[in-house]
Amino acid sequence: MLELSQFALVGLLFLAFLLLYSTIKFFLISHKKLPLSSQTHLPKSYPIIGSSLAFLKQQKGFLTWTSDILQSSPSATFVLHRPLGNRNVFTANPANVEHILKTHFHNYPKGKLIDSCLGDLLGKGLFIVDGQKWKFQRKIASHEFNSRSLRKFVEQVVDTELSSRLMPILSDAAKNRTVLDLQDILKRFAFDNICRISFGYDPGYLSASLTKTQFAVAFEKAAMISAQRFRSFFPLLWKLKRFLQIGSEKQLTLAVSEVRELARAIVKEKKTEVEHLNDSSSSMKEAANLDLLSRFMNSGHIDENLLIDIVISFILAGQDTTSAALTWLFWLLSKNPDVEVEVLKEITTTASAGNNHEDDNDHQRHSVLDEVKGMEYTHAALCESMRLYPPVSMDTKEAAGDDVLPDGTEVKKGTRVTYHLYAMGRSEKIWGKHWAEFRPERWLAVSEAGNRKFVARDPYSYPVFQAGPRICLGKEMAFLQMKRVVAGVLSRFRVVPVVEDGFEPVFVPSLTSMMKDGLPVRVEERLAPMK
Repeated sequence: MLELSQFALVGLLFLAFLLLYSTIKFFLISHKKLPLSSQTHLPKSYPIIGSSLAFLKQQKGFLTWTSDILQSSPSATFVLHRPLGNRNVFTANPANVEHILKTHFHNYPKGKLIDSCLGDLLGKGLFIVDGQKWKFQRKIASHEFNSRSLRKFVEQVVDTELSSRLMPILSDAAKNRTVLDLQDILKRFAFDNICRISFGYDPGYLSASLTKTQFAVAFEKAAMISAQRFRSFFPLLWKLKRFLQIGSEKQLTLAVSEVRELARAIVKEKKTEVEHLNDSSSSMKEAANLDLLSRFMNSGHIDENLLIDIVISFILAGQDTTSAALTWLFWLLSKNPDVEVEVLKEITTTASAGNNHEDDNDHQRHSVLDEVKGMEYTHAALCESMRLYPPVSMDTKEAAGDDVLPDGTEVKKGTRVTYHLYAMGRSEKIWGKHWAEFRPERWLAVSEAGNRKFVARDPYSYPVFQAGPRICLGKEMAFLQMKRVVAGVLSRFRVVPVVEDGFEPVFVPSLTSMMKDGLPVRVEERLAPMK
């Protein structure tokens, strides 16, 4: 009887929600669409339903809609009223971002919202926990990003994947004039890299057959549905679907199950390996700490489920962010041939400098990493690409207590506070009137001798890698990987998008952003490979 009563209550709640939703849709259809000039005004709010009418009108273009509102706001901040009196503060104001990420970091944890939306996929992994759990995981993970690990990453992982997998695939495509989805290729490349450096596991996802694995399909579906939860204006709907195990929530459960099974297999294989190495000589014991997963295992007091959460979290962070950034960069280079020429010049110069030390074995061991680090213009081009198309378009915190932002916006306990990276990259106040132009030069200073030097921007005006205590640990590793890929690919090939004239790709925000339907390209061998 108790179970029947619970289901009856759920059914009544579901019907009440459908009634409310249908009423809103009726008003939406009954009212004429606002003219474009007034769509960026602050969305009108009503009792109980908040700004639901405006949200439903702009649901498909939510990212650009909120970005436009922020551009027209004098303080680059506005409040979106959600149903039942809940509020969401959106900001593109660097002073507010510094306040959230650094000055009052303690008051803006990830919060319950992130945990409820992403917890099924990411569990208690580093990227969604707070407090001591976060400090513990971050401390262990930080050891993986020292200079020795970075050198190993570039010379043993990235270069191997580049020479033995990526370049042969591109070479075959050039010979056969095959059209490739560059976004898919780069995701596969990044997936293999993050698994090898973080877990000592080679999935071989970037293979000549380019077949879709069950894991990849499940991972993409789980990430997409989890992101939809986060963007939902009516959380009750997805929570009811999860309770009843219907629709997208049933798909999410199945997808997460598949993802966790592969992660569990990685963990079990690594456990066996670490136990064997720890029973061996001291040199073998040292080898048992050479990857991220091994470090966590040897730290003690970590159960299998947390190790699985860690594996999934790092796959998400390492695969999708760099592949998204590189996809947009190659697109922008194809649209801006003058920038591509400058990148090619730098690749030629750094390659020539490295070749001058071929007889010095010790120097040669260090040259690959040093060459990549020295690619200042390419570094600037990547930053400029991520300014316009950030891998993470928005990031949300939850106020632990009442507060007032530097621009005077009041924040009540429990309020969602979102800093809008996509809007910040398009802000005339931050980047000037030519913000829409792809100009790597905005990141460079020129010395009297004519040498170009990369100059980083204030991290609170450009929080692509977050800032403050939660600044991205893998920032340098990501840049090293991306610059090595750019140098390797462009030194041998021209990347030519296969699109119609006037085509503009669609930026799709998810847990990490992507290009809608991928980037179809042909690759063409350069007349003479660059040396």
